[in-house]
Amino acid sequence: MTRPVFRHDRPGTSASAWTTVLAAHAMVPLQLPSVAGRLVVVGAHPDDETLGAGGLIRVAAIAGWQVEVVSATAGEGSHPRSPTHSRELLAQVRRHELDQAIARLAPGAAVTCLGLPDGAVADHLAELVAHLVAMIGIDGEDVLLLAPWRRDGHPDHEAAGLAAAIAAARTDARLVEYPVWLWHWGDEQGVPWAQVRELPLDDEVRAAKMSATAAHASQVEPLSPAPGDEVLLDAPLRAHFRRDLELFFEDDEPVRDDALDLVHRERSDPWQVESDYERHKRAVTLASLPRQRYEHGLEVGCSIGALAVDLAQRCGRLLAVDASETAVTAARERTAGLDQVEVRRAAVPAQWPSGRFDLVSISEVGYFLSPRQLAGVVERSLAALTEDGHLLLCHWRHQPVGWPLAGPAVHEAFLASGAPVLVEHQDPDFVLHVLGRPA
Repeated sequence: MTRPVFRHDRPGTSASAWTTVLAAHAMVPLQLPSVAGRLVVVGAHPDDETLGAGGLIRVAAIAGWQVEVVSATAGEGSHPRSPTHSRELLAQVRRHELDQAIARLAPGAAVTCLGLPDGAVADHLAELVAHLVAMIGIDGEDVLLLAPWRRDGHPDHEAAGLAAAIAAARTDARLVEYPVWLWHWGDEQGVPWAQVRELPLDDEVRAAKMSATAAHASQVEPLSPAPGDEVLLDAPLRAHFRRDLELFFEDDEPVRDDALDLVHRERSDPWQVESDYERHKRAVTLASLPRQRYEHGLEVGCSIGALAVDLAQRCGRLLAVDASETAVTAARERTAGLDQVEVRRAAVPAQWPSGRFDLVSISEVGYFLSPRQLAGVVERSLAALTEDGHLLLCHWRHQPVGWPLAGPAVHEAFLASGAPVLVEHQDPDFVLHVLGRPA
């Protein structure tokens, strides 16, 4: 879909036109869990969350959900030609308005403003993703993540939505997206109706939403009578958000998360494989293997192939896989003279290689999986072992920025399977285990 360039101060699709369109569509209700959980709400600017999802925030609060709200920016760019309000003053005003609005929707909710530059959220995508992942944590399946629609037509909204989609994929949170500017620039053809979810709003919830909208006074009223201080959200625009329902989108398509591929594109050796630390870790890894020789090995997460070169000396055949195409290319170059090594692109667990292996190595990759993906890798790796096979695990102890799991949590997931521990090595910076196949 091609979105038109739009401006808020020019006529758009009227609220009455949308009312006609919505009446013609039978929409799927938004299903909320019967047990209260956590609602994490993301906005690009203060007021996005109120306009697009104030009703849902209020419904969740009434049901006893734990509500946490984060705005990527302070919205300091809303009045660039204001003669009365500097960007710094606008940021202070809008932060205060955000606090007041959320207090009317969900008293006691935690509210955070990250202060990213208004208009440049896309330039700080990784920072926003990392913050959201840290907020969600390792219990993502209990979280409903609410974010701007990734096709909303405003670059900050779309960047915030993309960051939320990536964070949801890394944590297994459920993502629901809300439109804001769609109502202004869009029409019936611009809506992916199969993804639409409907939430009816009763009178009390609508009243709370209207009260919260009014709290964003810098947006719904003029800052002053002076030119440049005009109202941002005039009555025709606000009419879109006075309906007795809210619409959301749920998209089942996996989001493209190319952070690790980007790391490999930006640096030929992102993990400094020839550093003293990496050399020491590989030496310990090889010394920990219970057998000198393995028939068929599998390395999951080979990166640029440094460990694959060493494992190849212990394996008759070695299949090394990585999700990054750039890493796979580098690993193929590094192992080019080793006929027993095959390097293949594969994202696990979905693309787990077929066959049985008497050595499976999972090193420095487990914390780049979501908890649900890790559970799949645990199951598939143990099932892929031959009866006398060994599972080698080695991970950095510390918390990677932007992912919910650290090395010890990864190893705990494998140890919980009941697989016998053959070797354990505890280093200040990494943890290593060799496991056998469970009985």
